[in-house]
Amino acid sequence: MRLVLVGPPGAGKGTQAQFISSHLSIPKISTGDIFRSNVSTGTELGQQAQAYMERGDLVPDEVTIAMVEARLADDDAQSGFLLDGFPRNVPQAETLRKLLADWDTKLDVVLELVVEDDEVVRRLSGRRTCRVCGRIWHVLFEPPARPGRCDDCGGELFQRDDDREATIRHRLDVYAQQTQPLIAFYADDGILLGIDATGPVEEVTARAMAALRRFMT
Repeated sequence: MRLVLVGPPGAGKGTQAQFISSHLSIPKISTGDIFRSNVSTGTELGQQAQAYMERGDLVPDEVTIAMVEARLADDDAQSGFLLDGFPRNVPQAETLRKLLADWDTKLDVVLELVVEDDEVVRRLSGRRTCRVCGRIWHVLFEPPARPGRCDDCGGELFQRDDDREATIRHRLDVYAQQTQPLIAFYADDGILLGIDATGPVEEVTARAMAALRRFMT
């Protein structure tokens, strides 16, 4: 199966991508992993990407696409893959469609993790990070025994700037502006499939697998 996973920040894409790819026995391919691999191994594309990242600039589409194309050409991706974090916009989606068509294949499905904005804010704004060991706790879902202190090392817990409600809602606005057109693009293609991504991780995975079952061969 060849699928793309989309959803807002805080929807649980990384977690679900890992579980779904394991269930389907296909590689999970994320742009973050690809960037890190190319930078750490010093490939030409990695050097180009690193130069942009060190300046605080976005890596251009052409560099990102070239990295994804090289990864999709690997042997383990020939019978299927799960893309997480790519494509991020309609031009990238159009390029991916052309690339796959050149290889005489296409995407089977785009799975959208659907979560209300208020739920995303509840998930992300409740996170607290230990200043000493870096472990992340959650005031609702995984609270420490002592409020404000890490159970593991006793370090002080704090709320990161990007876990504050105003920042989260800004990220959601950016997602809506940049990624909602992508969702409409795949809906028009007839391959968009949305599932409710609220509730325990195991339940969301079960919903995803049930929804994907009709695409399995």
